[in-house]
Amino acid sequence: MPHAPSRRPTILDVARAAGVSKSLVSLALRGDAGVSESTRARITAAADQLGYRSNALARGLVQGRTMLLGVLLTDLANPYHTDVVAGIEEAAGEAGFGVLLAHGRRDAKRLASQLDTLVQLNVDGVIAVSSWVDPADLQAAARRTPVVVVGRPERPPAGIDTVANDDAAGAALAMTHLVGLGHREIAFVTTSRRPAAEGRRCGYETASHRAGLSPHTVAAESVEELPLRVAPLLRSGVSALIANNDLTAVALLDIAHDLGLPVPERLSVVGYDNSTLAALVRPRLTSIDQPRPELGRTAVRLLLQRSGGRTTDRHEVLNPRLVARGSTGPYGR
Repeated sequence: MPHAPSRRPTILDVARAAGVSKSLVSLALRGDAGVSESTRARITAAADQLGYRSNALARGLVQGRTMLLGVLLTDLANPYHTDVVAGIEEAAGEAGFGVLLAHGRRDAKRLASQLDTLVQLNVDGVIAVSSWVDPADLQAAARRTPVVVVGRPERPPAGIDTVANDDAAGAALAMTHLVGLGHREIAFVTTSRRPAAEGRRCGYETASHRAGLSPHTVAAESVEELPLRVAPLLRSGVSALIANNDLTAVALLDIAHDLGLPVPERLSVVGYDNSTLAALVRPRLTSIDQPRPELGRTAVRLLLQRSGGRTTDRHEVLNPRLVARGSTGPYGR
């Protein structure tokens, strides 16, 4: 006959074992200075013997604070997102907060559901590393807890703080780098129509005109569609490509390999994000560096300012920089 699962020990069990009141156990385990060291030691020993662990969520519901920050991600598989989360976790830990992750799996309905779940868990703030969340859902969440978006929402809603990098400036850095290497036929390749990708496209086109060049933009609905879209462009004589992100840039390296175009001897490729992926591929990828951990740390700072009483909206923009690696080289070398 199977054994019934053992009951989880409660604070009342600890109180009985230590011979004190339930409220005194709560004060002792919270570190209250009003509990004598001998009593605290007796209570701690009883809790350890019973295997008691405090229910932080239940305690937070009573106290009105959980010391937890919710982080909502569009795509956990994207290295950019994991790099931002590293910065969030670092800053949250320094401030005494834990982090709960919720993964939207690139699905708008799931993102909305996960956002609601985080709010229901009474987190002390939500950081959405996503521009996919409906502004109305963000505003509804912000009525119950501070909300910060890392990225560029299509319409930044009132009551929400944002932090992003300067996408247009980043694309202009890529153009300056390639033009300086002698490239004149430079195309922008994107697999997204989200605001960040559009900002990068606009920056590329503006920089092209300033350099006296004709812009060429290729848009694909997915990475899988890229070979069909990009191959004719490469056969036309384009010598350099700027991608909307590192994942797209790595796919472009594969296409160049399949077409027998050596990188960077015949084709230069620039990514965007400078994610951990950029240093793993061969040749190593030249990329525009978004300060991903700093984006995460800034989001935590904005969140804590909101919870501290700030009511004005803040929209911070961080400067990108170009990190040159082996995927770019002089034209026609």
